[in-house]
Amino acid sequence: MSEPPWEVEQDDAPERDPNTADIFGAPEPAPVAEPSPPVGAAEGQAPADGGAYTVLARKYRPRTFEDLIGQEAMVRTLTNAFATGRIAHAFMLTGVRGVGKTTTARLLARALNFESDTVHQPSVDLSHEGRHCRAIVEGRHMDVLELDAASRTKVDEMRELLDGVRYAPTEARYKVYVIDEVHMLSTAAFNALLKTLEEPPPHAKFIFATTEIRKVPVTILSRCQRFDLRRVEPEVLSKHLGNIAEKEGARVETDGLALIARAAEGSVRDGLSLLDQAIVQAERGQAVDVGVVRDMLGLADRIQTIELFEHVMKGGTSAALMGFRTLWGYGADASQVMLDLLEHCHAASVSKALGPDALHLPKDQAGRLAAIGATASAGTLSRLWQMQMKAYEEVRRAPDPSAAAEMALIRLCYAADLPGPEEALKALRDGEPIPGGPGGGMVPTGGGSAGGGGTSAFAAAQPVTMASAAPTPQATTALASFDDVLRLIQLKRDITLYMDVQRFVRPISFRPGALEFEPAPRAPADLTKRLSQRLKEWTGQTWLIATSGGGGAESAWEREKREEREAKEAILADPFVQAVMEAFPGTELLGVKQLVVPQGDATSVDPEEDGEED
Repeated sequence: MSEPPWEVEQDDAPERDPNTADIFGAPEPAPVAEPSPPVGAAEGQAPADGGAYTVLARKYRPRTFEDLIGQEAMVRTLTNAFATGRIAHAFMLTGVRGVGKTTTARLLARALNFESDTVHQPSVDLSHEGRHCRAIVEGRHMDVLELDAASRTKVDEMRELLDGVRYAPTEARYKVYVIDEVHMLSTAAFNALLKTLEEPPPHAKFIFATTEIRKVPVTILSRCQRFDLRRVEPEVLSKHLGNIAEKEGARVETDGLALIARAAEGSVRDGLSLLDQAIVQAERGQAVDVGVVRDMLGLADRIQTIELFEHVMKGGTSAALMGFRTLWGYGADASQVMLDLLEHCHAASVSKALGPDALHLPKDQAGRLAAIGATASAGTLSRLWQMQMKAYEEVRRAPDPSAAAEMALIRLCYAADLPGPEEALKALRDGEPIPGGPGGGMVPTGGGSAGGGGTSAFAAAQPVTMASAAPTPQATTALASFDDVLRLIQLKRDITLYMDVQRFVRPISFRPGALEFEPAPRAPADLTKRLSQRLKEWTGQTWLIATSGGGGAESAWEREKREEREAKEAILADPFVQAVMEAFPGTELLGVKQLVVPQGDATSVDPEEDGEED
C-alpha cells in the first residue's frame, strides 16, 4: 500500500516542473553562461570562432603622451604649458598622415578635462584613468565634440555648431571641439569660426588637425598654438615595430622591419598596417624573413640595385643592362628600380658631404655608397640626379617601362664619367684630350665593349674632329709688337686669355717668336703655358715665353687706367670745367668717353661755318 502524497519525502524532487509555464505563461529563462576566451588569445587577436579582429594601428594607439614616439618636442612643450597653467584656447596640429594628429587631439581633450579623486586640474599625466577618460576615448562624452570638417564644410553647419559654444559644459571642465581635416572648411565657414576663435568663452577649447596647413587661412593660424608633428625616423619606427611584433608573438627579421619603416615614410599608422600584413606572410611560429617582406612591398633587392648603381657610375653599359634584366626577371618594377637609383645617388651625395654615418642604412650598404661618393665629383652626382629624375618620369609614362629603363641606363652609363662643361672647355682651351670615359681616352678596337667603350670613342674622337674643323694656322702671321699679340688674341675671341694677358702681363722684351714679361700679382700659374700654346696654334711657329722677376713695363690694363686718369685730370684742370663745377656745387666727373666722329661727317662740315654758328 502506497503512502499518501503528503507524507512522501520531497527533498530530491524539483521545486517546479521545467516543462510547466509559470502563472504568467512564460517559461523559466535558461541561465546564460558567459563565453570564456580561448587560452592564449590576446586582445586584438582573431578568436578561434572567427570573431572581429582589431588591427594593430587601432590596438596599439597611444593611450598617454608618453606613448607618442618621435614627438618629444611637442610633449615637452605641452607638459610645461600645463604645469605653469599657460594653456592656449586653440591648438593646431599638422603633419603627414599617420604621425598621430587625431590621437594627440584626443589626448589633449582628455588632458584638458582630466579629473580624479586627487587631481582637480588639467594634467598631461594620463597614466591613471580619470572620470571622463573612458567616455572621451569611446567618443560618447557630451562635452567633447569630434567632428570631420570634410562632412561639415558649409557655413550654416558651422554656425549651428558655434551656437552651442556659449553654453557651459554639462559634466567636464571644458567644452572641447576637435575638428579633423580643418583645411576642408569653406571660406565662409572659416570666417564664421574666426570671431569665436578670437574671443572664445573661458570654458571652450578648440583642437584642429590638418595635413594641408597651407590651405588654412593665416587669420586662423595666428589665433592658434601650432604644433608640427614630425615624421618618425626610420630607426625609431623600426624599433617600435619590433616591440609590437614581440608583443604579438611574431618574429620579423631586423632587416625586414627596416624595410617596413622605410616604406612607411615616417608614418606610424602606415608602418603598423604593413607590419600587420607582414605577420600573416609566414606560418604560425615561423619567422618572417627580409625576402618575404621585400616581395610583399614589391621592392627590388637593395644590394642588387646598389651594384647596378656602381655599374652606372663606372660606365659599364653591358653589366648595367644585364643587372637590370635580372631584377626585371625577378619581378621588380622598372619605376621602382629608377627610384632606388635616385635614392642611391642622393645617399652618395650626402655621404660625400656628411660622411657615411649620416646614412640610415646598414653598414655594408652605407660603405659602398660612401665609396661611390668619395670617387665621384659633386658635379657628376648632381648631373646624374637630374638625368635620373627625367628618366623616372619617362619610365612612368612609357608604354614599355622596361625598354624605357634600359634606354635610361644606357644614357646614364655614357654620361656618368663625362666631364662637366667647365672641364671640357678647359681641356679644349689647353689643347688636351677631353677627360672622362671608362676607357681613359683610349680609342677602342671594337664597338660596344662591356665597359661602355662608346664613351671612350667619343672622348678620343672629339679633339680630332675639332682639330680638323679648325682653320689651318697661317705661318705668315706677323706679330711686330706686344700690342699685335693682344689684337690677335682678341681677334680669335679667347676672352679668358685676353683678359689675363691684358691684366697680368708686364712686357720686358718682345721679338717675333719670343716674349719676356713680368707677371703681375695674382697672375694665373698656367698663363705662360696657355699663351705659348695659343700663339703656336695661331701663328704656326714655336714661341718662347719666359717670365722675369722685375723690370717689366705697364700691363695693358694698367696703361689704360693711367691714361683714363690722366685724361680725367686734364679735363678737371680746364677753366671752363672748373667754372661749371663751382657754379654747381657737388658736381663730380664720373668718366671720360672718347667720341668717334664718322669719316663722312668730318669731311662735310666746314670748320669756318661751324665756328660762325658757335
